[in-house]
Amino acid sequence: MKNVFLESHNIKNLHFGFGQFNYHLIKGLYEAQIDDFKLTLHAKDIGKLKDEFGAYFDYKKYQSFRRYPLLRIREKYDLWHSLNQNIKIEPYHDIPYLLTVHDVNFIEEESSDMNHERNVRFREKLERSSAITYISNFAKQSTHQYFDVPNVPEYVIYNGNPIREVTLPENYQPKLVSDKPYLFSIGEFTPRKNFHTLVEMLALLPDYNLILSGNNNTEYANGKLAETIQKYNLQKRVIITGKIGDLEKQYYLQNCTAFVFPSLREGFGIPPIEAMRFGKPVFLSNKTSLPEIGGEHAFFWDTYDAEYMATVFENGMHTFETNKQSYESAYIQRAKSFDWNETAKKYAEVYRELLF
Repeated sequence: MKNVFLESHNIKNLHFGFGQFNYHLIKGLYEAQIDDFKLTLHAKDIGKLKDEFGAYFDYKKYQSFRRYPLLRIREKYDLWHSLNQNIKIEPYHDIPYLLTVHDVNFIEEESSDMNHERNVRFREKLERSSAITYISNFAKQSTHQYFDVPNVPEYVIYNGNPIREVTLPENYQPKLVSDKPYLFSIGEFTPRKNFHTLVEMLALLPDYNLILSGNNNTEYANGKLAETIQKYNLQKRVIITGKIGDLEKQYYLQNCTAFVFPSLREGFGIPPIEAMRFGKPVFLSNKTSLPEIGGEHAFFWDTYDAEYMATVFENGMHTFETNKQSYESAYIQRAKSFDWNETAKKYAEVYRELLF
């Protein structure tokens, strides 16, 4: 039976987008119960995966030295799927190769020099590809903007929503809570998340607090963001939780007034659709993939001036409250349309087109 190798070692990073993508795609492939080809998972902690998925998958233990060309994995699989564009592990053999592109943000964040190591490595992955999948139309468009994409089949397959059903216990409460209505956002604390603009806006919205979750052990968190909080004396109104688990995230989403996401660059943007699952109004940057993912009922910021952002927020909340039932219904319906099981089935069809 033919075997698809999933280069999925980033599954270890479940607090980050790549880890979430790896896990939920694998879980969706498990739910699909594929029986016409085998799938091999590549991961460091294969014991945990075996406990969850049993013998449905084959397993290959990740070893970091496999990134070196002479030490690459020698088994000859029928198809190799590189689950994101940053992976350094590559097949030893010249075999069919599927690349999933999440974004090419590294052009702006790391270097626009096309001879930079990161860009060269990505170009080599493109040239190796037998087919390419993108997680959004924006990811496809921006890849074509910066790189010569080979003439191979290309597919846009949206990510699913990790929160399919609300599983929050009725009396659950996290350690950190707000004593007044609050706005919520989540993500790694980096400049592209643009969280400091939310703090500047909050200074003009005295009736609200702001809760920010995610990895805050960063230079941006301790620098620009902390300085902005101190500048506006908002230490008591900005609540920073650090990394959170699923129940904490569901609590903050279920109880927030609105979800706010002024990110400058997103290949997809899962947090807004998670918020929509709870029927919450979402306020997003009008940049990169976010208009595509947010849809017609989201509210958008074109710029990041505090007064402008506060006005968009207040007008958006008025629109939402005036049409609350229809907006909540539209948000929940849109959130449910991003389904990991359907996403996995679409990937399985791509596998079949390359295998048979």
